[in-house]
This record gives sequence, structure tokens and C-alpha cells, in this order.
Amino acid sequence: MAVNVKLLKELCSTPGTPGREDRVRKVIAKHVKPLVDTLKTDAMGNLIAVRKARPAAGKTGGRKKPLKVMLAAHMDQIGFMVRHVDDDGYLRVQNTGGFDVRNLFARNVRVCTSKGDLPGIMNPSGPPLHIAKEEDKKKIPTIEEFYIDVAMEGKEVAKRVKIGDMVVLDANFVEFENAVASQCLDNRVGCWALIEMLKKLKRHACEIHAVWTVQEEVGLRGAGPAAFGVEPDVGLSIDTTLCCQMPGVGEEQRVTSFGDGVCLKMMDSSTITDVKLVEDLERVARAKKIPCQRGVLSRGGQDGAMIQRSRSGVRTAVFACPVKNIHTMVEMAHKTDLESYPALLAAWLGQA
Repeated sequence: MAVNVKLLKELCSTPGTPGREDRVRKVIAKHVKPLVDTLKTDAMGNLIAVRKARPAAGKTGGRKKPLKVMLAAHMDQIGFMVRHVDDDGYLRVQNTGGFDVRNLFARNVRVCTSKGDLPGIMNPSGPPLHIAKEEDKKKIPTIEEFYIDVAMEGKEVAKRVKIGDMVVLDANFVEFENAVASQCLDNRVGCWALIEMLKKLKRHACEIHAVWTVQEEVGLRGAGPAAFGVEPDVGLSIDTTLCCQMPGVGEEQRVTSFGDGVCLKMMDSSTITDVKLVEDLERVARAKKIPCQRGVLSRGGQDGAMIQRSRSGVRTAVFACPVKNIHTMVEMAHKTDLESYPALLAAWLGQA
């Protein structure tokens, strides 16, 4: 299975921050609708697709009712929300998701308004290099100190930009021989993997509930209501994770290895996964010769936490693509890790 780079690029190029996932949801729905039995959007904005069991002749898994599997990939990317427009037309923003501000200097951004998108430049307040004092050069500003310049007069900006408008970083999607790089691979990779899995999987005895969730980056807010409605027997979180295989980071801190296959995350600060479920996934991976690896992340969380804790508890595992430079404009994923992601999902669901 070759990596469908065209689809991944389309997803990464479509803005969608927490609470503003409308555009990316529309793109996903376009690709998913022909692949499922039902498709709906709930009150939170989660996109929920259901594909009923399609077992091969005589293969029902020995169950009276099909196993109900919920797969959750969050649609939202880290970004910003306009919180103030000053008289000179400069925008101040509130971050929606976690940023290292050292990566925000002199960045191109896109301000997404109801009257069309505007290009902008993000920079911290204060004097530029040539007139800055030495202490100014060493300072690391806060998010509150950054502003966005859209190169328009204040009155014109006020007509176009409203408080609450979405702002995203704006960078090109780059394809390398063995990898891709872009902003928001976290978590458009997961969104992509769910779509590609549905294309690949033809027969399955389980009932699949594929959910593209909202507002994960600000506290896993969409997955809980979705899990409450689906009532799954098994949950799979479909996300990304750190790959710190780079200069200046010790081998013991790498979390995952670049190119060793999709990660089955054993633990992060939100979830300890069902080890028997992980072992079953690994058994399928070995049988199908699909590369995969285990990983433990000391911080961070994902939608699996909300699925696992819903109702009286749900057996849950966490899929995660290793990503270098996560939560930046230059997130990078290896094609082997991308290829193995929907392959393992489809292989396991095909025998679940």
C-alpha cells in the first residue's frame, strides 16, 4: 500500500482549530461518505461514521451481536483565536493548544474570517534587531506579547476580522523521498489513517464507528460525548506521538523510532492502555508482517482517555504515528510509519 500523499496534503492544508473544525470536517465527510453506511455530525461537531458488519461467509466471530469498535481521530489542530483588534489593525490572539513560543517568531499565518481568509505575519511586540537592547534580544516573549499584522488599515481590519476568528500557522506541505513534513500532521495523520483504513478494509465481522472528534487539543472535549453516544465494546485512539530521534536528545528520551512503524502507545499522562489488546494487535502485525513499535510518553494525552473512562469502562488501545518536531510548522512523519498505520488498523479490524 503506497502512501496517499495527495489526501494527506489536502487535510493538512485545510484549517481547523478547536471549535472551528467545520472546514476540515467537510473535507473528511466528502471522502468518507461513499465508504460507510451512515454519517452524521453530533451537537459537539464530531463527525461520526458507522459501517455495519460485513463478514465473509460463515465468519461472524462467534458472537450473537457484532463487536462494536470506536475509533477516534481528532480533527482539530493547534492554533489561535482572535481576542482583540486594535485601532491600528493589529490583532492579538489567544492560543488554542500548546505552543513553544520560540517557534512563533516571524511566522506566516492565515486569519480565517467569514468574509474570506487574510494572510498575516506573526511577531512579538518590541523593537527589531537593529535597535533592540541586548536584554531585549535574550527575552522569550509570552503568547500575549505576539501580534498579527495583516497590512491593512485599522478600519478595514475591523470590518473583516471579528473576535473569535480562527488563526492558523501557514506553511507548505513538503514531500521527501521517505517522509513528509507539514504543520498539523498532529492530527491530520490520524484523520487520514481512518479514511485510508475504510478504503482498504472490505470484510469485517465487527461494527465500526469511525469518529473524527473536535477540541482534543484543549482538553479532549469531543471524544467523551461521542463515546457516550456510541457505547463501544472496544476503543482505539487514532493519533500521533513524539519522535525525538534528533541531535540533543538522549536515546532514552526518543519515545519512538523514526521508520519503525506505527506506535502502540502503552502509556501517557491520560491513559494506560489495555495490554491484552496491544498484544493482540502485535500478534496480527507479526502475522501480516506490518511494522509496529511500542512507546511510552511521560506527558500528554489523547482521546483514548475519554473512551476508556466512559460508562463503566472500555477496553482501549492507542495508535500513534511517530512525528518529529511535533506542535510546530515542520512536523515530519516517515512514510513507513504512515503506511503501516491504516494497514494494521484494517488487518486487526478484519479479524476482530
